[in-house]
Amino acid sequence: MRAFSLALVSAGILGSAGCSKPHLPPGGPAADSLAVVQDNRSHRASVDSFFVYDPGSPFKRDSSIVYTGIRWYPIDPRYRVSSAIHRYDSPDTVDVLGTKGERRRQLKYGYFEFVLPDTSGMAVPVRLNVYKFTPYDGKRYALFKDHLSVWFTDPTTGVETYHVGRYVDVGVEQPDPEHVYTIDFNKAYSPYCSYSNLYSCAIPRTEDRIPVPVRAGELTYHN
Repeated sequence: MRAFSLALVSAGILGSAGCSKPHLPPGGPAADSLAVVQDNRSHRASVDSFFVYDPGSPFKRDSSIVYTGIRWYPIDPRYRVSSAIHRYDSPDTVDVLGTKGERRRQLKYGYFEFVLPDTSGMAVPVRLNVYKFTPYDGKRYALFKDHLSVWFTDPTTGVETYHVGRYVDVGVEQPDPEHVYTIDFNKAYSPYCSYSNLYSCAIPRTEDRIPVPVRAGELTYHN
């Protein structure tokens, strides 16, 4: 899937005008699609194990809630995409609000570019911001200053998925400026505030909205 996504970019799909959009096929080569499915099945089993057994689980910390299992969209290899980071020349420190009203200061560091399918399967270009923690974020900065934060809303938000938005883990920033990151929306997840009122979580900014429904990853949690 990584090679497939990059091929779409290099073919000019992200910048084409006056041309019909191509359809995204159900997946890349069969072996790649199978690997995506197997990886996500393992990931979902790990999520279940964490929430049930780990002391850091919100369901362990909040005795008022009970874990009944995460609801997921079916695994779809089209939602595993790849992109290098396009770093802003002058990154801005911006306000990101928390769900309890607190202000967080995040570095709007750059963005990813890729394509996702719309409801008819047509390829739609997407640009999604990448954020980094700043010293304003205290403990988060100390622990995760090299991590890349990606969050988003889309037309499923508040309908099929958590009303605040969802996050995707892409890991730590790599030293190679040309490094290609994998963004797997099959692993898109709701933050802890979707399960428990003990937590506050970052609210995706208006500009972090994906224009097509991302029917991949975690659905709204029902207790």
